Amino acid sequence: MSNLDRDAVPSLCGGRGFVVAEPVRELLSPRNVKLGESTEVRRLLPNLGRRMVGAWCFVDHYGPDDIADEPGMQVPPHPHMGLQTVSWLHEGEVLHRDSTGSLQTIRPRQLGLMTSGRAISHSEESPRAHARLLHGAQLWVALPDAHRHTDPHFEFHAELPRVTAPGLTATVLMGTLDTATSPGTTYTPLVGADLTLAAGTDVRLPLERDFEYAVLAMSGEAHVDGVPLVPGSMLYLGCGRDELPLRADSDAGLMLLGGEPFEEELIMFWNWIGRSQEEIVQARRDWMEGARFGTVKGYDGAPLPAPELPPVPLKPRGRVR
Repeated sequence: MSNLDRDAVPSLCGGRGFVVAEPVRELLSPRNVKLGESTEVRRLLPNLGRRMVGAWCFVDHYGPDDIADEPGMQVPPHPHMGLQTVSWLHEGEVLHRDSTGSLQTIRPRQLGLMTSGRAISHSEESPRAHARLLHGAQLWVALPDAHRHTDPHFEFHAELPRVTAPGLTATVLMGTLDTATSPGTTYTPLVGADLTLAAGTDVRLPLERDFEYAVLAMSGEAHVDGVPLVPGSMLYLGCGRDELPLRADSDAGLMLLGGEPFEEELIMFWNWIGRSQEEIVQARRDWMEGARFGTVKGYDGAPLPAPELPPVPLKPRGRVR
């Protein structure tokens, strides 16, 4: 999924300067963003209050949307560099195409993981014959400098490991949780897990003290460390935790995101992550001239044009509040 905001502004991310090195409970409110003609998403990262959680730098939550009589998700070809995209569904299907030739339908609790590396382009759309409801999350992971120029590639994992406890099933989509490790390729220490809680569940989830964490509420009613979360909201939890109390008043779905605080300073503009203004300017030029990012074959529509760059210089900085 792309950042389709035509008034894109640079996000200055990374660095440890504003990492909270102790447990906190910081509720992040979403910003509603139109994605094409028929999909509206709730954007949790980057947020005015917090830009990153570990290497996680972009989080959109969408649905549940009734698309029975609608085209559903329609995201034309667009470019990425310096990041990984993580596609995660609770309901519906998304057809992924990219410039490496990948063609894959992603369904609920299946991992679609695209590593852009130095440059890739892709599209995402609901299949013509699709389920009535569409509900999921789209997430980006920033690549560290040592790996951000790697070859672009796409991974699909239909089966993922799980951790279970009374009333809880945790599907590990990225990294390691407790004794389970995802087959998805990671480049920094991090974790992403989908948590399904049955009504009446009261459990404690094991965590890593050196990781910072956040929890995205997908559905139902749940309390995270005593804080009630409604779907589409996210709670930042800081570092220094060995475990996380979870309680569900109804059947509920959450996503746990975490990782070691990302030390590097970044510029994130539109769908690119770089380290300097020159990199972003060159990426925009290459995309608009049809160079470097390749061609997505099979999508019925034109690629997205890049937004204009802001009139002020883009400077890499650390985390900002």
